[in-house]
Amino acid sequence: MADQTTEPHIRALSGLLDRERKALLSGDLGVLTKLTIEKEELLNKVGSLAGPQPNHLAELKAKVERNQVLLNGAMEGIREVSDRIKMLRKAQRSLETYDRLGQRSLVSTEVGRKVEKRA
Repeated sequence: MADQTTEPHIRALSGLLDRERKALLSGDLGVLTKLTIEKEELLNKVGSLAGPQPNHLAELKAKVERNQVLLNGAMEGIREVSDRIKMLRKAQRSLETYDRLGQRSLVSTEVGRKVEKRA
């Protein structure tokens, strides 16, 4: 059994890791910043107090590793969306074509913005 001073912090950290997992699975990435700050504080408290038993640490470690897999997946998804947006923006500005010799040609699709004054 963990020391009486560490038990509440371990339970709180375990609950926080469960909330983090739920947020990741639901795509609520905005809440992760708040949870990260809270998680850091709890980890510091648990780490500074003596007494966590190996079984408690193993449970927390498993939850952290589980969440890390989800975080990595979320980051990869964000990178893919970012890359796709960049490609779409590039496609709006220009068009790449190839001639009959296989030479690449870049055609600008940006419309010039002119203001015409009429009397």
